[in-house]
Amino acid sequence: MLVDWEDKLLFILVYQKTYPLQTMQGLHFGLSQPQTNYWIHRLLPVLQRALQTLGVLPERDGSQVATHPLAQEGGVLELAIDGTERRRQRPHDATRQRDHYSGKKKTHTDKNILVVTETTDKVIYLGPTVTGKMHDKKAADEAAITYPVNATLDKDTGFQGYEPPGVQTRQPKKKPKNKELSVAERVLNGLISGVRVVVEHVIAGVKRCRIVKDVLRLTKQGISDLVMEIACGLHNLRMACRHPLPAFNMQDLLNSA
Repeated sequence: MLVDWEDKLLFILVYQKTYPLQTMQGLHFGLSQPQTNYWIHRLLPVLQRALQTLGVLPERDGSQVATHPLAQEGGVLELAIDGTERRRQRPHDATRQRDHYSGKKKTHTDKNILVVTETTDKVIYLGPTVTGKMHDKKAADEAAITYPVNATLDKDTGFQGYEPPGVQTRQPKKKPKNKELSVAERVLNGLISGVRVVVEHVIAGVKRCRIVKDVLRLTKQGISDLVMEIACGLHNLRMACRHPLPAFNMQDLLNSA
């Protein structure tokens, strides 16, 4: 039974990380399947608020990204943007089936746009959860993200034409139809891809939570967006614990000057 808060924290973290069947989750904690379902939906918002209090949740409002504390960490404004898709159960409604069907993944998905910092490996912005059919650039345009001035933004060819104001963008050159890239262009593409691979590592870190990697079986309204936000917050928390920022004492700095 879930009596102490430690038991409740372990319960919801185990579920978020391993995403077992609710019957199996209940067996580990002495609960029936209905009781397990009740505690999952009760504790997920509590975990979200706890991560918000710790200051590790990404910004959800695109217009506030430039001033978000996570965007100011590390000093160097090296950012990267990418979209990620997550499998979901096929909707019953035919219209929703078409909207959620991703031609790229050949299955029904939900999609999010992520902006990460390449210096701290943290997710600073998580876009709204949209249908898998939506193109990455269209999702980024609708998010209307405001970036820090003079930031550098790495992107892939899925964001061709995405040029937000006040930001220097870097993107691999796309091979022209029926033509080949020059040697210099291929070398430059390799350099850009080597830097931009950070965002792929961050997405892989977020998807260490199986609930955003496996097919989402939960059907409650808004639950897909909630579990993705929590997964990003847990990734940011792990990065903060793995690479803590140095703590400076201003008085000591003044005395040593």
